[in-house]
Amino acid sequence: MSSVLLIAGATALLGPMIMAVLARRVLGLRIGAVRALLTGVAGLLAAGVVGTPMGPQASRTPLVTVQLGAALLGAMIFLVLSEAVAGGPLRGVVRWPGAARRRLARSRRYTQLSRIAVRHGLRRFLTGRSRSGAASPQEQAALARSLRLALEEAGATFVKLGQVLSSRYDLLPDVFAHELSALQHEVAPEPWPDIERVLAEELKAPPEKVFAEFRREPLAAGSMAQVHRARLHDGRAVAVKVQRPGARQVVERDLDILFRISEMLERNTAWGRTVGSRALVRGFADSLQEELDFRTEARNTAAVAANTALAAGEDARDTGGDGPSGEPPRVVMPEVHHDLSTERVLVVEWLDGVTLNRADAVIDAQGLDRERLARDLFGCLLSQIVIGGVFHADPHSGNVLVLSDGRLGLVDFGSVGRIDRMLRGSLRELLMAIDRNDPRALSDALLDLVERPDEIDEERFTRALGRYTARHLASSGPPGREMFSDLFLLVAQYGLTVPPEVAAAFRALATVEGALGRLVPGFDLVEEARAFASTELARRLSPGHLSRSLADEAAAVLPMLLRLPRRAERISSALEQGRLGVNVRLLADERDRRFIQSLVRDVLLTFLGGLTGVLGMLLLSTRGGPRVTGSLRLFDVFGYNMLLISSVLVLRVLFTITSPRR
Repeated sequence: MSSVLLIAGATALLGPMIMAVLARRVLGLRIGAVRALLTGVAGLLAAGVVGTPMGPQASRTPLVTVQLGAALLGAMIFLVLSEAVAGGPLRGVVRWPGAARRRLARSRRYTQLSRIAVRHGLRRFLTGRSRSGAASPQEQAALARSLRLALEEAGATFVKLGQVLSSRYDLLPDVFAHELSALQHEVAPEPWPDIERVLAEELKAPPEKVFAEFRREPLAAGSMAQVHRARLHDGRAVAVKVQRPGARQVVERDLDILFRISEMLERNTAWGRTVGSRALVRGFADSLQEELDFRTEARNTAAVAANTALAAGEDARDTGGDGPSGEPPRVVMPEVHHDLSTERVLVVEWLDGVTLNRADAVIDAQGLDRERLARDLFGCLLSQIVIGGVFHADPHSGNVLVLSDGRLGLVDFGSVGRIDRMLRGSLRELLMAIDRNDPRALSDALLDLVERPDEIDEERFTRALGRYTARHLASSGPPGREMFSDLFLLVAQYGLTVPPEVAAAFRALATVEGALGRLVPGFDLVEEARAFASTELARRLSPGHLSRSLADEAAAVLPMLLRLPRRAERISSALEQGRLGVNVRLLADERDRRFIQSLVRDVLLTFLGGLTGVLGMLLLSTRGGPRVTGSLRLFDVFGYNMLLISSVLVLRVLFTITSPRR
């Protein structure tokens, strides 16, 4: 009796698992243990439903194969249905506790943001029920101010989004860009016990053991982190940037809200569809996630400093100077202490100075040359973009220091841009075209920078650039902020797409304009860019640079030139002997072969499934034939089994075709 129970128990356990394995293999899915058990149970229930009308003798007749086929088909149907809802209800049931907490927190935050939008008169823009017709300049200014106040009240994530949008002249009118550029977010400093806990967790020791001196009062408190001054045991002064506890959770919660708002804007508003609000938020989220990892900022700081020094060294060698050691750099970047920097703590060299937005008194007291400082800052940024390829992407006044020795310092490298060699060459050509005021050369450089459609009227585009240069580059007086907005609008008008890295460079230039305006009101960016282009052209035409360029090109071309005679001899020999041919390989790519194989397999399975189903129906409708039992014909056994095989094959093909994993 015990052996019978043991066999029955083993069958009850193994039966569902066998059904789950068969269904999973037929459909080509990977499933977990819980889902496999549910799949097997569903298969056994299907077998029971089919076997009930057959009576208790069904398991001892040839119709047992029908029951097994029904079990497999039922398991497959359950897997298909569960796979269809795996991203929604099913996953929600499995992860219900955590999802419920997140949904509750998101609902509270969304309600808070909705109240802020209603309080500032912005709700109708989120739902797409804005008034038709163009708004007057007064209405646009009032709306821009309401948007700025709402973003400030919404918190740090939304303030950063507004700061990013303030330099996107291709997306927003000038009045909005100007208003959003004034966004600030005052945050109270974090209590010292919380900061001390973060330091101890990240540095694996109390701060009093790691540092010889640590000032508890922060020098600056931002939305994501705050900065303290400290001193190492070797006497060097450092700045310690500590991430606020819970900053990552706040950002992730707000980004989730932003993604939902962007989807609503893209679905309900023409503006959201035009600018691609979801892609815009995706790019913003990626950059914000990088800022939350201070190890990325440490690498960025070192990379910008190294590339700036390399560019300065190349410039000195090409012009015959003494190199970087001849004169101290005019713009300083802090040295990173990598051994003390972690994901939430960043330790860098202390730069003794004040931020540019509070440095007027220092500049006047030291009698510094504002024009020289402005040219140093702008030239450093242009050099980072055009020569080094790694640049500070957010050079606003708060990230620029006026040091005690009269030089400038750059801090906060949480956001940097990177441009490859080819794009840097196109940017240099763009600057040289601006220097020559040449619309055709400007058109060629711009078309090399952007992603262009298949069809574009280049002559018409060149004429439009000619009108642009006449308005902004040939007129007297410094250009205004509309120079950037008009360029972006012109690019968008012809269906051109600016790559993210190039857009980051333009945003950095638009951002530094505000810092330059603090130093020298009305600073002429175009004139300084022309001067930089002239200097760059002279550097590239210098004997030192030409010799190095020729050497680099020769090193790249020489291996190919050495192989040319041998290849020419092979071709001539094959031609002389009549063995010259062309070899074309079809389906050389493995992905193409897999696609053709899957296509042929699906066609064959569809044909076999349909044919088997038709044969099964014919057998069931045929009268007479040999009998297996008193009321069961052999044709019935074959017909039912063929219908089940047909159903399995067709379901397999339908799932393969409609599966998003294909």
